[in-house]
Amino acid sequence: MDYYYNEQKPQRVLILAADTGEYDAGASVDELKELIKTAGGETAGVMIQTLPCVNSVSYIGSGKLAEAAEFAAANDIDLTVCDCELTPTQQRVLTDTLKTDVVDRTVLILDIFALNARTNEGKLQVELAQLKYSLPRLSGKGASMSRLGGGIGTRGPGETKLESDRRHIRRRIHALEEQLSALETRRRRRRERRKKDGVTTAALVGYTNVGKSTLLNTLTNSSVLAENKLFATLDPTSRALKLPDGREIMLIDTVGFISRLPHFLVEAFKSTLEEATDADLLIVMCDASDPECEEKLDITLEVLKELCTEEKPIVTVYNKCDIAHNFIAPYSKNAVHISAQNNIGITNLLNCICGALPDNRRRLSVLIPYRLSALEAKLRSSGRLFAEEYREDGIFMDIELGFNDAKEISEYIVPQNKNEDEQ
Repeated sequence: MDYYYNEQKPQRVLILAADTGEYDAGASVDELKELIKTAGGETAGVMIQTLPCVNSVSYIGSGKLAEAAEFAAANDIDLTVCDCELTPTQQRVLTDTLKTDVVDRTVLILDIFALNARTNEGKLQVELAQLKYSLPRLSGKGASMSRLGGGIGTRGPGETKLESDRRHIRRRIHALEEQLSALETRRRRRRERRKKDGVTTAALVGYTNVGKSTLLNTLTNSSVLAENKLFATLDPTSRALKLPDGREIMLIDTVGFISRLPHFLVEAFKSTLEEATDADLLIVMCDASDPECEEKLDITLEVLKELCTEEKPIVTVYNKCDIAHNFIAPYSKNAVHISAQNNIGITNLLNCICGALPDNRRRLSVLIPYRLSALEAKLRSSGRLFAEEYREDGIFMDIELGFNDAKEISEYIVPQNKNEDEQ
């Protein structure tokens, strides 16, 4: 499905769109231009036709189609991209009329996914999504393309190539689903281990290309791939983050969302998105410099709602505030303006994360024997120390600890009345 990438020169692309009023066609086409750019293409023209409904045969009307064919011939168009999901009939008619390769929005997204998948799981997910898209679109109909039956004139070699292809694809889909199921089980066990170990997780979620990977790099001093392209991140990446209050959390970067993402694509990347469903905190990012910022934020929240994450605490991050002119975000206690690239507003964000995280820590007074100096060092690194005093019978610490750490040193906790008596 690699129609777009060309190291010598980008393919010249014509965009066709039918504006039926179901969504903002102009904004959708702008998004499609970015997808084409990410895939390595160059948008040479855009044609949008207002219609009461999409033409079931040719997608757009015959007059507009003839106009598009003239434009394609006169401007050396290599590829036509339609801002919808085409039926096999529509794709065939458009290809025959325009004399160019024709793909739809879904194939374009799949191509970008294939370009950016780096881990084994990501590649399996992309292949599964491509096969599920291709299966109902295998061309060919009629008796000549079906299994030959019994009787005079119907005997023959048996299974046709079309049926063989379908059978092969179904087998491959089944094999991929089994492999992904095993990887999903492994990922689920890792999440369960994190919860058992008391690891707090925060997931970076949001529309594609809003700066999630850049923020992950800024907060954790890491070097995760961060590019100004759609879907640069397909595979979840985790990094440890030490918060100002002494807590350490696991920060997880996730695949970006996009409007009108086909359901089967969401299903294919379900195991990746489950990192968001199991997180203790959602850091929802949006691009403050984008005119469609609020609309895309709504899309993100809608997808999260479908993933059953409504009850989770959310911190809303308006990124790229340094280039967002005249943007005024709605006031919210758990909303911050930042520039991840230029390190603006990061302190406010960290404090906001601290305030929004579930309160699973306790402030305790403990007395650690001198023979357990290693334990004292561990508590100092994992907790928030308010006071420390070297006493005759051990090291006294006034410290805030996570639930698991507090459970581990329960025998060294100083009862409140005893502590007051000693002081």
